[in-house]
Amino acid sequence: MSTNNSEGKSLQEIRKVRTEKVEKIKELGFNPYDYKFDRTHTAAEIIDNYEDIKEEVTIKTAGRLVAIRRMGKANFCDLRDNQTNLQIYVQKNKIDENQYKLFELLDIGDIIGVTGKVMKSRTGEITIFVEKLDILTKSIRPIPIVKESDEKTYDSFSDKELRYRKRYLDLIVNPDVKEVFETRSKIVEWTRDFLNGHDYLEVETPILQPLYGGANARPFKTYYNALNSEFYLRIADELYLKRLIIGGFDRVYELSKNFRNEGVDRNHNPEFTLLEFYQTYVDYEYMMDFVEKFFKFMADKLSKTTFEFNGHEIDLEQSFARHSMFELIEKYTGEDVSEADADKLKKICKQKGMDVEPQDHYGSFIEYLFDEFVEPELVQPTFVTDLPKAISPLAKLKRNGSKNLVERFELFIGQQEFVNAFSELNDPIDQRERMESQKRLGDSGDEEAHSLDEDFLEALEYGMPPTGGVGIGIDRLVMLLTNQNSIRDVLLFPQMRQ
Repeated sequence: MSTNNSEGKSLQEIRKVRTEKVEKIKELGFNPYDYKFDRTHTAAEIIDNYEDIKEEVTIKTAGRLVAIRRMGKANFCDLRDNQTNLQIYVQKNKIDENQYKLFELLDIGDIIGVTGKVMKSRTGEITIFVEKLDILTKSIRPIPIVKESDEKTYDSFSDKELRYRKRYLDLIVNPDVKEVFETRSKIVEWTRDFLNGHDYLEVETPILQPLYGGANARPFKTYYNALNSEFYLRIADELYLKRLIIGGFDRVYELSKNFRNEGVDRNHNPEFTLLEFYQTYVDYEYMMDFVEKFFKFMADKLSKTTFEFNGHEIDLEQSFARHSMFELIEKYTGEDVSEADADKLKKICKQKGMDVEPQDHYGSFIEYLFDEFVEPELVQPTFVTDLPKAISPLAKLKRNGSKNLVERFELFIGQQEFVNAFSELNDPIDQRERMESQKRLGDSGDEEAHSLDEDFLEALEYGMPPTGGVGIGIDRLVMLLTNQNSIRDVLLFPQMRQ
C-alpha cells in the first residue's frame, strides 16, 4: 500500500506546500531541478543482474518515486524507471543528516537519484540500500496514486478521456500502456524491414498539396502565404507515388501521416498513419498474396498466430478467405445486386430501413448495404474482391470483360477494414473519364469525391507500367496486434474535442 501526505488536501494547497518544499530544498543546499545524474544501471538491469552486483558493487540509478512507506527512521520506497519498479531503503543513520532532511521533503512523483548497494530485504525483495540521495526534479503537482495489493490494482488512472488528454500522466501511472507504444514502434520497424527485404525503396511525398487526391475523403484546408494559394493536407500518397512509378522507380513505399476532415470514433482519427506501397508488373492477385504474407510476417515477429481483437479470436495462420463483394452482399442480404441500377439499389436500401440522402448514388447504396449487413460478419481475415467501378476511380477494370467491376480488394479482420488495394489504372483516357465523373459527384454535393488532377493525368499520358498498389492503416494494424479496441489507445496524442 502506498501513502501520500497530500491526501485530503486541495490541489491548490498541495501545490503551495510543494512549492514551499522547493525553497526548503534550496536552503539545504540542493538543486531541486538538477542538470544530470551519472546513472550506472537501470532498474531492469539491477534486477536482471542481481547475482553479479549484489552487495559488492556500488550502483547509481534514478527514477520517479511512486510509493513512499515511512516507518520512523526506516523507510521503504518504490522507484520507477521506465516500466520497472525497484525498492529502495532509506535509513536515517545510514545517510548524511542533510540528505535525510532532503528525504523528508520528498513526495510521490519526485524524480530522484540514489547511490548504494543492492541486497535483498527481509521479505526477499531486491532492494537498494541507499548511501547517498540526490533530488533531480521536484514534482509540484501530485500524480494519481495507484494502490496495489495481492497482485491487484486499485484506484488506477482509468478515466479514458482524461488518460487521452493527459497521456503523460497515463504513462506515469499505467506503465503497461507503454508496452502498446513500444510494440507500435516495433511494428513500424518490422514494416520497413519487410518491404526493404523485398527491394522496396522508402520515399517521401508532400504533406501540403495544391490539390488533394488518392482517396474518397474531405480534406483539411490551409493557406500558403508565400505562394498566395490555398493548399490541402494530404488525404493519401497515391497520386504522388504513382508519379514515381511513372518516373522509373520499380518498387516504392511511404509511411506517412495523412489527414482527413472526418468524424472521430473508435476506428477513425482525423490524423492517422498510412502505409502505401506500389510495385510494377504485378496485379491485385499478386498483391493479395503479398499482403497475406505481410500479416503472417507480423504474427511471426510477435511469435503468435492468434490474436484477441474486438471480442474475437483472430487466426492469422490460416489462409485468408477470398470472396467478391456482390457474392457477400447476396449472402448476407438475400439480394442479388450484381445487375441492379441505382434506382433498384435505392429501393432495396429503403426496404431494409436504411436512410438515404438526395445526393446518394449507385456507389453510396452499395456501400450502405455492405457496411450494414456484410462488414459485421467478416471476423476472420477475408479479402473482399471485385468492387464496383463507381466506388473505385483509380482501379483497372476487371479483365473478365465486365464494365462495372474493377480489380480491387479490401482486407477485413475483426469486422474492420485494414487494407485497400488495386490493379492500378494506367489508361489515361479511362482515368480522365473517371476523374471527370468524380468531379461531377463533387459538384452535386459529394464532399468526399475525388478531385480532378490535371498534372497527374498528364504524367499518366507518358505511360505507367502495370502496377499493383496497396494501402494499409498502421493504426488499425497496431490495434489488431496489441488487442486495442479504440484507435485512441494506439495514438499517443489522439485528437480530442476542445
